[in-house]
Amino acid sequence: MRTVIYPGSFDPITNGHLDVIQRASRLFDQVVVAVAHNGGKQPLFTPAERKTLIGQSTGGLNNVSVDIFEGLLVEYVEQQSGHAVIRGLRALSDFEYEFQMALMNRKLNEQVETLFMMPRASYSFLSSHLVKEIATLGGDVSAFVTPEVRAALSERLGQVGAN
Repeated sequence: MRTVIYPGSFDPITNGHLDVIQRASRLFDQVVVAVAHNGGKQPLFTPAERKTLIGQSTGGLNNVSVDIFEGLLVEYVEQQSGHAVIRGLRALSDFEYEFQMALMNRKLNEQVETLFMMPRASYSFLSSHLVKEIATLGGDVSAFVTPEVRAALSERLGQVGAN
């Protein structure tokens, strides 16, 4: 069975993330969405809340599971018997950082391959940061996230713009 790990903070998961997950689920037997616990960031949602939101958003995909991890990604990939890591690239600016991380991961474990996937063009501008910013200012984020995520944003931040 071919397993791919899709790591990220997913704070919150966006339709761009879901696009990558859906496409990866057609390419691999198992996709593990790995919610990273990053002490350097101030997340809006806890790792457990993000795991729940991702689970709700990917419920129709039988070969997708969601987990929380801390520590080195390459160690987590090995623990999960993963064959590769998927990373989404929105723009050229993402590539430099992701390329550097892929090379470091390969240096730490030569068996871990990193595959880059671009989201659909309609999501190439989308980021969790922008979604949170729009929601914080009361804007409508329904085109960028699932209804479950929109509801969670509204609950956390107050009224988020309606459809």
